[in-house]
Amino acid sequence: MDYHLKPLGKTCSSTGKEFAPGETVHSVIVDQNGHLIRMDFAEDAWTGPPEGAVGDWTLRVPEPAAQGARKIDPDALMQYFEQLYENPNQVQEKFLYVLALFLVQKRRLKLDGSRNEDQNSYLQLSGTHGEGSFEIRDQNLEESEIEALQQQLNTQFLEEWE
Repeated sequence: MDYHLKPLGKTCSSTGKEFAPGETVHSVIVDQNGHLIRMDFAEDAWTGPPEGAVGDWTLRVPEPAAQGARKIDPDALMQYFEQLYENPNQVQEKFLYVLALFLVQKRRLKLDGSRNEDQNSYLQLSGTHGEGSFEIRDQNLEESEIEALQQQLNTQFLEEWE
């Protein structure tokens, strides 16, 4: 016979008080009209197993699961890239370059080639969903500067999405 019982409830079955992480809770399985029902009680509301109890146990309310790192949507980044590409200023040009590298890594942009002009190198890129061609000047950034700019972009996007 399979038993399907609900997980730990959020509130006390007796008082309705919300459980807090680390709090001791008494859980009990009760037979009500041939159905097994789980009930959870706060420590101060527990008076022992109710009539019809099939089993009981004590547990601690777990800490909430840590949220994983939020993923940044490559399509949203692509829109931001296109906006920056239209009117970049000197500071944004570095962001544009790092963003282009990230979008190539995420396979949202593809590298079509490169060209040199007046001692500057340019990456020639196109969007994988048919977006036009883009030329981004190579910024010759150090790895540490690329990481710092990536962190700034991550922070900016996470703030905008919350």
